[in-house]
Amino acid sequence: MIPVTGFEGQKIAVLGLGRSGLATARALRAGGAVPVVWDDGAEARARAQAEGFTLSDPTKPSALEGVSRLITSPGIPNLYPAPHAAILAAYRANVPVDNDVGLFFASLGQGEWADHDRPPRVVAVTGSNGKSTTSALIAHILAEAEVPVQLAGNIGRGVLDIDPPEDGAVIVLELSSYQIELARALTPDIAVFTNLSPDHLDRHGGMGGYYAAKRRLFSEGGPDRAVVGIDELEGLSLSNQLSQGAGDDRVIRISSAQKLDGVNWDIFARKGWLAEWRKGRQVAAIDLREIAGLAGAHNHQNACAAYAVARALGLGPRVIEGALHSFQGLPHRSQVLGALRGVRFVNDSKATNADAAAKALQAFPAIRWICGGLEKEGGLDVARPHFGSVRKAYVIGREAAKFALHLGDLPYEICTDMATAVARAAAEAEAGEVVLLAPAAASFDQYDNFEQRGDDFATHVARVLAQSAP
Repeated sequence: MIPVTGFEGQKIAVLGLGRSGLATARALRAGGAVPVVWDDGAEARARAQAEGFTLSDPTKPSALEGVSRLITSPGIPNLYPAPHAAILAAYRANVPVDNDVGLFFASLGQGEWADHDRPPRVVAVTGSNGKSTTSALIAHILAEAEVPVQLAGNIGRGVLDIDPPEDGAVIVLELSSYQIELARALTPDIAVFTNLSPDHLDRHGGMGGYYAAKRRLFSEGGPDRAVVGIDELEGLSLSNQLSQGAGDDRVIRISSAQKLDGVNWDIFARKGWLAEWRKGRQVAAIDLREIAGLAGAHNHQNACAAYAVARALGLGPRVIEGALHSFQGLPHRSQVLGALRGVRFVNDSKATNADAAAKALQAFPAIRWICGGLEKEGGLDVARPHFGSVRKAYVIGREAAKFALHLGDLPYEICTDMATAVARAAAEAEAGEVVLLAPAAASFDQYDNFEQRGDDFATHVARVLAQSAP
């Protein structure tokens, strides 16, 4: 646990008692604050009360009197489409609103941190797609290089739930736009922007608000180094705003779609090869084509970002290359589950929007595509140019027929449930093809989250493989 400092004896309200909320309450109590907590769910309130926390509904009259700060969980709306009633009450009472990420960064350098000969460093990763894989890959590379590392934030443990870091350690944080937009303190040593595509637009009031939330990591945080994907206009603009011009190697530009000029510090992937250029000279090259855990151009971009961070932390190219080869990938993110008669089964349940699905479709030449779910704004427009690799789509979801209307002339079959989709795709797939779950939609119409959807896919794939075993 990282005790939250600076609030000794003060009453701090905590709204939302999921994984990060309870960890926040514990960290506040450990630092000497007096947390009062609330969740709209009775079960969550009961768990907190069992740990000895005082319940207090911040929407009730006078509930915020004497409260120094309201700490909210990332999933709770604070502005669009409408702020939660408790947050609105805090705004009106002039009670500062923050979150666990803000408390984490505000507590850096306090307590035992000052005793380190080599202060711990923080790497923060954000973006629309690939941030989980990038964060995990960075942590994997560091672990393989025997650097003490912890992975937290939107992946792994909550930011305040990690262990006090060792001397010379690195903390890798995956941060969503929800986590960044409210944090009052943001001071990573290295910040990463992978890419940007439409997502969470209702929460941020449109694309501009979504980009602005991501950008806060750089504008508010002032990282020593920024790793920025420039394949979208927003990333290109961000890299320009952060750079002082030619020769400024505080900004490392990355790409998986173009060869960069290499005048500054550029890392890009073309035709399966990662290349590092610095000040007009190629420094290193790595063949990514046979790395099973990093298949496809989107994973090559993730590799470029992780490589850039590792280089900025002082690791050598050959050390990084070895770690890339031993990376197994993450569950639900281009995860190879097995093969049968030359047909591979790949779980990319994390492809919850059209852009992520488009990247998955580009990774394989012949696909039996399982798609569908809770449709997001924009439909499948971004993915449509990559339908050429799809032999047939197998549509799931409560509104599968409506989703299928976006498929145009692509052959498809309405399956509705995962069991039917896997069975039909497996029966029709031929050697050399991939049965790919890349839904291009949210999971909430049938599942609690994308992990549960991916696990269901894996369960049915395992049955298909077992039934065909000799």
